[in-house]
Amino acid sequence: MFRDRTQLEALERAQLAPYAQLSSLSKGRQYAEKEPEYRTAFQRDRDRIIHAAAFRRLEYKTQVFVNDEGDYFRTRLTHTLEVAQLGRTIARAMGVNEELVEAICLAHDLGHPPFGHAGEEQLNALMGENGGFNHNHQSYRVVTTLERRYPNFPGLNLTLETLHGLAKHETNYDLSGVVGINPSLRGSIEAQIANFVDELAYNAHDLDDGLQAGLLVPADLDQLEIWRELCDRLHWQGDVINEVSRHVFIRELVGLLVDDVLTTTAARLETLNPQTSEDVQRHVENVVAYTPRVHMMSKALKAYLYQNLYYSYRVVRMKKRAERIIEQIFVTLIDDPRQLPPECSIEIDQKGLHRVVADYIASMTDRSALLEYQHLFDPLTRP
Repeated sequence: MFRDRTQLEALERAQLAPYAQLSSLSKGRQYAEKEPEYRTAFQRDRDRIIHAAAFRRLEYKTQVFVNDEGDYFRTRLTHTLEVAQLGRTIARAMGVNEELVEAICLAHDLGHPPFGHAGEEQLNALMGENGGFNHNHQSYRVVTTLERRYPNFPGLNLTLETLHGLAKHETNYDLSGVVGINPSLRGSIEAQIANFVDELAYNAHDLDDGLQAGLLVPADLDQLEIWRELCDRLHWQGDVINEVSRHVFIRELVGLLVDDVLTTTAARLETLNPQTSEDVQRHVENVVAYTPRVHMMSKALKAYLYQNLYYSYRVVRMKKRAERIIEQIFVTLIDDPRQLPPECSIEIDQKGLHRVVADYIASMTDRSALLEYQHLFDPLTRP
């Protein structure tokens, strides 16, 4: 005996808040398919993302530290899993659709190129006169076009709700307008949660990695109000932090941030009293938010990480190495496209040479980009 899709959809209607997105009311997929008997539409989205080749490649893509820096540091995959876990926790506490939040979280970084934001910035510069490059847009293209797993359609054919959640991932890059989604509407509450926990996760976990690497030290962190708050909560004083204490700090930080967003969002929802998902989307501001104090502390932490971790000498060295590797691979392939694999070459007429090369590089892991560099430029490596 198992619960079929109809029963799972009935449980959603009975248990979720009125402003949650229900899988039974999904606007469907671009290509019509029969839905499975024992999974909801959003569960199917989640499963398709996990089985995608682009998801597996996240294991060897940089978060902050390149893979060869050590086995402990987070990769794009572990970051994604942590985002999904936090998203599900918050979604369940709010009574909204966990599976939709999870699907959006799992897909949000599929388009990241090798070497993290250094790789993205370099690809964007190289593509400046040919449409640029943005990892959020690339993630959308991965799930709608670039993944090739099904005989009857390109991409993963995800529900429109998951695609809209990806399009509403908030950055300086306006993806909504690019993919034809109303830019005046905010994301669903599930999309807002996914967007929110992405920043929550990388702030907390990049702090963890920075402490582990020795690039951040407690004495310097004491200038941050949020660090002093954690020290007060944990009754901690000292200049040296050991491994166990570091884990305690990061858990306390995540707990502080999650508690605050749940409390703040609950108050906003009570005031707004939305009766449908559209009520949330039409609201003048996001309902998922911190209190002003915690927002400012989180913003200060992010700025501190930029100055002291992302711009630290070790990370800058990795960034410059990555830029050189990406640039030289890109330039030589543009100069002579016959070096491209056949499955890429056949798409040049349709997409244009520059976009084909950018897609090819973006699909690489850090390791495969380094190997490609060797194949192209090391005379002692066989092509």
